[in-house]
Amino acid sequence: MFRLGYNTNGLAHHRVLDALELVAELGYEALSITPDVGQLDPFRLDREEVARVRARAEELGLELTVETGARFLLDPAKKHRPNLLDDEPAARARRVELLERHVDLAADLGATVVSLWAGAASAGSVGDRRDGTRASESLWQRLCDGLKPVLVRAREQGVQLAFEPEPGMFVERPSGFEELADRLGDAGAELGLCLDVGHCHATRDLPVADVIRRYKERLVLVQLDDCKTGEHVHRMFGEGDLDLRATMDALLEIGFDGVAAVELSRDSHRGPEAAREALAKLRSAFGKR
Repeated sequence: MFRLGYNTNGLAHHRVLDALELVAELGYEALSITPDVGQLDPFRLDREEVARVRARAEELGLELTVETGARFLLDPAKKHRPNLLDDEPAARARRVELLERHVDLAADLGATVVSLWAGAASAGSVGDRRDGTRASESLWQRLCDGLKPVLVRAREQGVQLAFEPEPGMFVERPSGFEELADRLGDAGAELGLCLDVGHCHATRDLPVADVIRRYKERLVLVQLDDCKTGEHVHRMFGEGDLDLRATMDALLEIGFDGVAAVELSRDSHRGPEAAREALAKLRSAFGKR
């Protein structure tokens, strides 16, 4: 069975070691770490802290994953910039370097998965539009070229890489992940899917349970949150349109055995309360059988 976790982007005001203690005490089985300013910053790592986090996670029996979604690590004025779609090769190279740093950190932490996304194209182009409009081939090429060295690093480090479709970015939908995997071919054979179930409502890829079943062979990481249909705002379960019970049932049905982590990045101001409430709702969904 999969392990329920919580993402540190919803505990942004906690030290990572404190976050470990908190989620373990609440009853979670995993922690998804989003390295960020003040939380295992990949450019200012304290190797002793990394070792302490790994050791304590092992003592607590918590599985670790690493998310690469910190907003301002590379540019303090521009969210998620530069990225793999930027016009300047040097800018794209900075994102590749950051992703490789995340892979190395994951290996040092003993984390099982690193998740990443495409980023937004400067002109707002989307590669997986529902109306079938084709995006520039050069943008697809940039994305593939940027991912290939990261895939190589992950393979060398023994870390699973997972790609997350993200609303508002070049690859928004699970179908875009499918096209990306096809374009990468053998170079992306080991690339898994990170599926945020709330995003399925944001992009109207519904029902969520059917998406889970369709991509079961590539699914390696799940992010749990609620969203209203057509809106990309992470909400507590029950505040959006997600059928939580059907989502959990589908994960059980396909035999998913990875981490399913709650991602409430807007709730750090009430992190402990949100984490407690989310776990209670997840357990309630399981308990309805």
